[in-house]
This record gives sequence, C-alpha cells and structure tokens, in this order.
Amino acid sequence: MKRDHIYQEIVQAKLLNKKLLVVLLDPDKIVWENVPQLVNKINQSPATHVFVGGSQVGNNILDNLILEIKKECTLPIVLFPGDASQISNHADGILFLSLLSGRNPDYLIGQQVKAAPILKQSNLEIIPTAYILIESGKETAVARVSKTQPLDRENKELALATALAGEMLGNKLIYLEAGSGAQNAVPEEMIAFVAQNLTIPIIVGGGIRDKEGILKAYQSGADLVVIGTAFENNMDFFNEL
Repeated sequence: MKRDHIYQEIVQAKLLNKKLLVVLLDPDKIVWENVPQLVNKINQSPATHVFVGGSQVGNNILDNLILEIKKECTLPIVLFPGDASQISNHADGILFLSLLSGRNPDYLIGQQVKAAPILKQSNLEIIPTAYILIESGKETAVARVSKTQPLDRENKELALATALAGEMLGNKLIYLEAGSGAQNAVPEEMIAFVAQNLTIPIIVGGGIRDKEGILKAYQSGADLVVIGTAFENNMDFFNEL
C-alpha cells in the first residue's frame, strides 16, 4: 500500500529523538539471484527506510528492483536519484535533490526541471532535499558524474552556510554525503555544527562501515544514517546491530 506521509514520520521521529536507519541499494550493483536473501536481511535489520538509486541507473532495472523488494518488504521505499531518468512510480517517495555543494547548473536545477513534469503526474511523495557532498579522501562517483568538487571536510563553517541556504530555500531535508565507498565519513564535528544550527532533519551517509560509525553519526546529530556499500559488501552487516 502506498505511503503518504514519509516526511511527517521523519519529523515526528526527530521530535521524539528516535533515530532512523536507511539501507541504500544501488540497482547497478545488485546481484539479482541474491535479491530474496537481501530483502530477508533488510527485514531482519533495524532499518526503517530503503533508499534506491545511484549515480547511473537504467529505468527497467530500477522498476524491477523496487517491485522485487516490495514483494516481501513493507518499509517505505524512497528514490535517491542520480538524474531525472531515475524515477519509478513503484516507489513510495523521492528525495528531490539539489546538489548545493557544487556549481554545476545541471545538478542544481537542470535535472530538476526535467524531472518536474514527470513527478507532477506521479503518485510519489516529493521531499525537497539539499544534497551536500563532503570531501572523503578520494573521488567518489557523485563527484565524477556531477563534475563538481566536494566541500572541504575541514571547513565546517562552509558546510553550515550551505546547509542553512538549503533550509532557507525551503528544502525539507539536509543530506550530508561523503559519497559511495568513501574513504572517510563526514566528520562528527561537522555533523554536530550543522545539526546545532538547523531545525530540519539531517541525513548522513557515506563511509560508515560499522556500528561505531552509525552511533557516532547519531550522537553528533544525524537523524537518519544511510548504510550502502557496507551492506552491499556484507549482507550480514546488520547482525551485530
């Protein structure tokens, strides 16, 4: 059954100081014969949401993966699109991302203009999200595909100014991202500095490889933590949690 209030559930969780955990699945990295086992592992995990998407994804792959997940999983499925082609009406919602850390107009507004007419005709819950890429020790797929530079991981003031601009522009979420397969996660000091000065929920992802990393992000002020590569590489990742 289609969910209608994903964002309100996130806001309510923030008010109650209930931390949320997201599993991010990249369709291009999925081994299809492992999907039933993967979904079973998600169902046994503490995950509250599933994000689906990546830097480069084919339409049919996206639809098929979401449909397969929904056969056995009732968690809300939210699109995490790399561009306007990555939209599926089979999902429950979409992070309507704007890459505020970069200055490539295609990812600030260009892809959004392409996506808007499609989303207008969809049943997806649209969640405006300021996407902020943080330097992680190596070039990530996001930086390569978007042709943008991440923010300096030592410059928490710039990260905050960018996040504040995102909030003031009307975004409902701030996503601090180190990138898929990041060498280093978003610094705890940066997360805390941003969290202390915003009122909207904060998502943190990239470079988080273990329970300690998840807890540090939560303790620093993250409302949602995203686990992607760590789960892709080890479907037993959540057993220790």
